[in-house]
Amino acid sequence: MRGLQAGLALLILALAVLLPLHLPGVADSAWLSTSLAAAITALGWGLLGTWRVRALLAWLRQPRERAAPVLGGAFAELIYRIERLLDGARRDAERERLRLQNFLSAIEASPNGVLLLDANEQIVWLNSQAADHFGLHPERDLMQRITNLVRHPDFVRYLQSNQYQQMLTVPLHDGRSLALTLRHYGEGARLLLSQDVSERERTEAMRRDFVANVSHEIRTPLAALTGFVETMATLPLQEGERARVLELMRQQSQRMQSLVDDLLTLARLEGSPRPPADAWWSLDDLLDLVQAEAQGLSAGRHEFVWPQARTGLALAGVDSEVHSALTNLLSNAVRYTPPQGCISLSLERLEDGGLQLSVQDNGPGIAAEHLPRLTERFYRVDGSRSRATGGTGLGLSIVKHICQRHGGQLRIESEVGRGSRFSLCWPANRVRSA
Repeated sequence: MRGLQAGLALLILALAVLLPLHLPGVADSAWLSTSLAAAITALGWGLLGTWRVRALLAWLRQPRERAAPVLGGAFAELIYRIERLLDGARRDAERERLRLQNFLSAIEASPNGVLLLDANEQIVWLNSQAADHFGLHPERDLMQRITNLVRHPDFVRYLQSNQYQQMLTVPLHDGRSLALTLRHYGEGARLLLSQDVSERERTEAMRRDFVANVSHEIRTPLAALTGFVETMATLPLQEGERARVLELMRQQSQRMQSLVDDLLTLARLEGSPRPPADAWWSLDDLLDLVQAEAQGLSAGRHEFVWPQARTGLALAGVDSEVHSALTNLLSNAVRYTPPQGCISLSLERLEDGGLQLSVQDNGPGIAAEHLPRLTERFYRVDGSRSRATGGTGLGLSIVKHICQRHGGQLRIESEVGRGSRFSLCWPANRVRSA
């Protein structure tokens, strides 16, 4: 490039000097020769300047694909400064690109859905959570009107109302619920935020059901106690009648006490940390205790089958909680198994080193549709019969929580007419030889 510029300069100089010498009638006129040389020189430099400008423009049109021309003079400084500006602009653009990428990555990592709409309600951008919430494709559905893709009537009314002070909760066809929030930004654009609130709504529904069930369970014995008190206060009772009424009052108050105790037990289990696996106690001692309690509760009405040999095992955890779990299972078996029925307690070492303690009876059994819900609070297969036997409806829920707190699980098997089997599965890290 520099050689080309030097050649052009020498050519211009030669033309300016030699051309007047070869023009007839001009060589004798010094003034005309000088003028002509100056004109040729100016023309040459003009052509050179035009060529430099065109070379500069050609480079500016594609600065990334072409090397900067070497033009010399003031053009060299101009190209140098342009290159500095271009490099600075590239660095700024790269920084902004990385910043935008980090910002979008942060939004993508959000557990909430984020969707951008333009003034025409077309989807400009959305993260994967929003795509999952609304059943959209993050690329194929871009620039589509959202009302063509999300047609829930409540959402369409909310979008078109322009009144976005309140959050909208929309139930989906798959059973989930979305909390939606719209906000204006820019010139007519809108930001749509979505959050899956299915679990929260289920928890709130469970809490409402729990309060309603507790109120119902307490209201029945409380109403009975109130009636008995009014009876004793207003009617002259014989000694036998008075004793019978007092016995009924005792039973109802004991039922309320049992309900309160079970509720407090559940609250304590749910609010306590998992027991450490370093407090060991003898399983045989516990089995001796629950065996005596179950036989006392049965009062000879049932046949029991117990492990014949001492296990020689120790379990880790809270022994009082395991005692409560086994007592619940055995007392249920005693209450629901008809007289002369058989109740057994068995132990089995699992392949992974864990331990399974099973309580089995040959009572009426439970239909398959009830099995998944047996551990729900206050769930009863036969409510009137359960209350008559003194149950609170919280026993199996307590057993399940005790198992989960110790890293185990409760397994339930039952068949109508063939009895039931409830098994406590204890993890291997909480079982060892005593």
